[in-house]
Amino acid sequence: MRLPLPHAGDYLAPPGGNGMKPWTQTGAVVAPIEITSINVQRGDVIQIGGQPCRVADLRQLPLGAKRLLFETGEQLTMHPRTRLVALRVQKRW
Repeated sequence: MRLPLPHAGDYLAPPGGNGMKPWTQTGAVVAPIEITSINVQRGDVIQIGGQPCRVADLRQLPLGAKRLLFETGEQLTMHPRTRLVALRVQKRW
């Protein structure tokens, strides 16, 4: 099952704040990519249950799994076979 991805113009509230700010940087390109526990990175935005969640930190677990810690405090464990679609900000020079 594929979840709809947020669009580049969508907004996320900053952690700990109540204002709105664009979640992409000026001059940045947002590209949907397939991620696994091997190539997931901080800053990737994964949509879970209709909510876009940005990866704030990663923790390595045994047998190639990783625990993703999101800016909102939620956690997700990715096993080696888990495949998700995420948005990744790619800076243009």
